[in-house]
Amino acid sequence: MSIETDVLRILDSVLSLQGRSASLRRDTPLLGALPELDSMAVLGIITALEERFAFVIHDDEIDSAVFATLGSLIDFVTGKLAD
Repeated sequence: MSIETDVLRILDSVLSLQGRSASLRRDTPLLGALPELDSMAVLGIITALEERFAFVIHDDEIDSAVFATLGSLIDFVTGKLAD
């Protein structure tokens, strides 16, 4: 599985999108564009990413730019895996 596929599955699960994540593209806005993506959902996504990819996300690594688009979130995960 690819990182993008895993991130999409996490978004679909945490946000209860019921398969709507399949229509998301790298340039799809997330924060402010998906009503399901509130502060509690961000925490759920962070937890799910940490569990799936076995890394730790520190508070100072997260800002709105990480969740700006699907691509920015995928790039963040890719960068964490490269560390």
